[in-house]
Amino acid sequence: MKALHDLLALMARLRDPERGCPWDVRQDFHSIAPYTLEEAYEVADAIQREDPEGLRDELGDLLFQVVFHAQMAAEQGLFDFEDVATGIHDKMVRRHPHVFGEVRGEHAPGASWEAIKAAERETPLAGEDAPMPSALAGVTATLPGLTRAVKLTRRAARVGFDWSSADGVIAKIHEELEEIGEARAHGAPEDVEEEFGDLLFACANLGRHLGIDPERALRGANAKFQRRFRLMEGRLQEEGADLLDSDMGVKEAAWQRAKREEHGGGA
Repeated sequence: MKALHDLLALMARLRDPERGCPWDVRQDFHSIAPYTLEEAYEVADAIQREDPEGLRDELGDLLFQVVFHAQMAAEQGLFDFEDVATGIHDKMVRRHPHVFGEVRGEHAPGASWEAIKAAERETPLAGEDAPMPSALAGVTATLPGLTRAVKLTRRAARVGFDWSSADGVIAKIHEELEEIGEARAHGAPEDVEEEFGDLLFACANLGRHLGIDPERALRGANAKFQRRFRLMEGRLQEEGADLLDSDMGVKEAAWQRAKREEHGGGA
């Protein structure tokens, strides 16, 4: 594919020690990793905004990150872009035996996928000792906290360690709220932080039980708060009130008006 060939050549040129871009040449895996995460989030944002043109652009930015990492790896003799593409191709073939293997059709593809992934996690890399088996092995530590919580609890659920229903998780959330109150009254700041973490973990687990992606739900809540806050700012400005100097009662009244307007209730 010419477009991909041109992109790989461009990346090699940017990284050229003599003719390339000084900023690109200075980078390494660690310095580029935050940009890779940022681009992945921007892909998700374009999807949530239902912006196909934005999605196209953000997918290009994310692809560029893959090319960047592959180029740096090639310079160190570790692997190159072709190795990356071959690796993911072979992995997908391996994980879809119901498509590419002898058994075709709907032969429990989900269960097969998870069984194959579990077997891959238990297979040591060359030169490594076999790891101690764990149902939680392979859950990436650098995932966003809520996403990682969902993955950890999903793994635990597969081996029967789970609440029987969402009601149990809701009860746990109430328990964690009480423990935050106790920590605030009698504990150290680190105790409050620990209990708050437990609360967030329980909320992520509730999302899993309800079939809700907590990261997506939180992005939606963030967007709603921003939208309503801006409406509130506009109402205060129309009334000649200053956001900073207005007391909370005035702000709350403007906030409630913003909520009604958002739902089409007018002033």
